Amino acid sequence: MFITLAIITSFLLFITLLPMAYSQHYLVRGCDFIRLQVFYIASFIACVAGYFAFNNATDFLYIVAGAVLIMFLQGKWIYPYTWLAKKEVQSASKHIAHSVRIMSANVLMSNHNSEQLISLVNQHQPDLLITLESDSWWQNKLSVLKKDYPYYIECPKDNRYGMHLYSKFKIFDAQICQLIEDDIPSIHILFASAQGVKMQAHFIHPAPPSPTEEDSSRPRDSELIMVAKALKNPTRPTIVAGDLNDVAWSRSTRLFMQISGLLDPRKGRGFYNTFHASYFFMRWPLDHLFHSEGFKVKRIKRLAKYGSDHFALLTELTYENADQQSLETKSAQHKQEEIQQLAMSKADKRKVPMFEKS
Repeated sequence: MFITLAIITSFLLFITLLPMAYSQHYLVRGCDFIRLQVFYIASFIACVAGYFAFNNATDFLYIVAGAVLIMFLQGKWIYPYTWLAKKEVQSASKHIAHSVRIMSANVLMSNHNSEQLISLVNQHQPDLLITLESDSWWQNKLSVLKKDYPYYIECPKDNRYGMHLYSKFKIFDAQICQLIEDDIPSIHILFASAQGVKMQAHFIHPAPPSPTEEDSSRPRDSELIMVAKALKNPTRPTIVAGDLNDVAWSRSTRLFMQISGLLDPRKGRGFYNTFHASYFFMRWPLDHLFHSEGFKVKRIKRLAKYGSDHFALLTELTYENADQQSLETKSAQHKQEEIQQLAMSKADKRKVPMFEKS
């Protein structure tokens, strides 16, 4: 038992320390995704080894110490997303009627349970619906929504990077861009809320680091850094949403927040793990929504299954010109060092539409 626990603890410590390197290989960056699972396993090992140590098997104290170290290191990353942490975004009053309700759904291109997704849309009535991995088949099935969503942007693709946006709010301007890779689009819009407040939204879906997609996380990290640089000090209320193929606590997502100054309404409220819908023991927060400082959060909800490998994420915000700021802090020099390590040279923020005021 001692040898078995020692081997498992050593391996867990290795994959805990590995992401501290700047390597962008998918095997290294993939360790970011499983921090929650590693924390749970280390907790279990600490309890088992502690039981043996309590019964005079003092060698097990080394395993307890190793497991506790792993829990501490992993806990530092995931803690901001627990209920114990400080909320980064203030809560809106439940009585405020006006809001911006956004639903993000990675449909899984091979999933053909469109009726279940449409049922979720009809049930929750988002003001903005963004679908990811939606191809021409999905575009045809989702066309029934146009009677309730008079503004829409369609970008079907058969490479699992299609995007569709359906809006109840008036869209004044919109662009479909390929920010880093030619076959991976993003949607950028200028719209007005029901109260007439002009806002901009950016919906992105960068490629993940994986053996079937990209050996390196560099394209994904570059897209995040590019968007973050463009949105620093926004001139109007701003929202970024989509499947970032990155977890909320990773170095690259945290750098995105540090550069842009955008806030994460999940902090202090929960993980909202949206992937994988079929395996409860392998879930992490893969779908995201960030926003500028003036918003408060009325509701965040992970929705029911609809056949995809992702759950849909519903976020309801109110714009109240709130005075709040990001909890992510880092020196300018340190941020610049990380940008140089992670971003590609072609990550030019000028490619991101900003809909400048005329």
